[in-house]
Amino acid sequence: MTKSTDAATAGQNPPPKMKRKEYERELEKLAAELVTLQEWVKATGAKVMIVFEGRDTAGKGGTIKAITERVSPRVFRVVALPAPTERERSQMYFQRYMQHFPAAGEVVIFDRSWYNRAGVERVMGFCTPEETDRFLDQVPLVEQYIVDSGIILLKYWLEVSAEEQTRRLESRIDDPRKIWKLSDMDLLSYSKWHEYSHARDAMFRATDTGWAPWFVAKTDDKRRGRLNVISHLLSQIPYEELPREHIELPDREEPKEYKDPRLPLRYIPTPF
Repeated sequence: MTKSTDAATAGQNPPPKMKRKEYERELEKLAAELVTLQEWVKATGAKVMIVFEGRDTAGKGGTIKAITERVSPRVFRVVALPAPTERERSQMYFQRYMQHFPAAGEVVIFDRSWYNRAGVERVMGFCTPEETDRFLDQVPLVEQYIVDSGIILLKYWLEVSAEEQTRRLESRIDDPRKIWKLSDMDLLSYSKWHEYSHARDAMFRATDTGWAPWFVAKTDDKRRGRLNVISHLLSQIPYEELPREHIELPDREEPKEYKDPRLPLRYIPTPF
């Protein structure tokens, strides 16, 4: 697996938490690059697929939101599948994911993916050990097929420390804006930290390949983590800035016979 070269791994103190103004300034620059990437994807018919996995509270949703905030949902498509239906459970395991793979000119982002089988399904007993082993044997072959078909595949694991996970979960309990993020599954997962560690390590050993490597991002500092992920994914795609046409707004037509009809419209109250 690709080794991290950040300051924490090198034995140094991690940098201080990033301030909001600095974060927004850097995110604005990266957002412009994401738009450049988008236009290249549209023009060239490229197919990009980005997989986000990680521990609960590691910041997958916030990272995906930061990526997609300023781009077109017609190009950047987010896939976050619910629990499988009875019919889907009877299908080939990868089947329900494949229908969401990108066509030409698309970037598909999986907010959790087929790797559920190596993580939550394994730890929570939703699949048998034999099914997990079979999955880990098959994934490198499936991902080889994905890459050989012309899809640019990027896989990110967001890693949060046990202490920071506790802090974030406790903040959800006390914040009415975040309570919806706290499920019974989150609480059960929290109690199984070390089982998830074993599952993660087994997944890395089996599925970190030359054609589809795992990239790990530390996200105790959410803002810094988001910027690092966006910067890295941009570096992994061979996009280039395309020439832009000069654009001018046309003149508006004359009003001619139009007059304001003074319709009795129901305007909303304006308390702000």
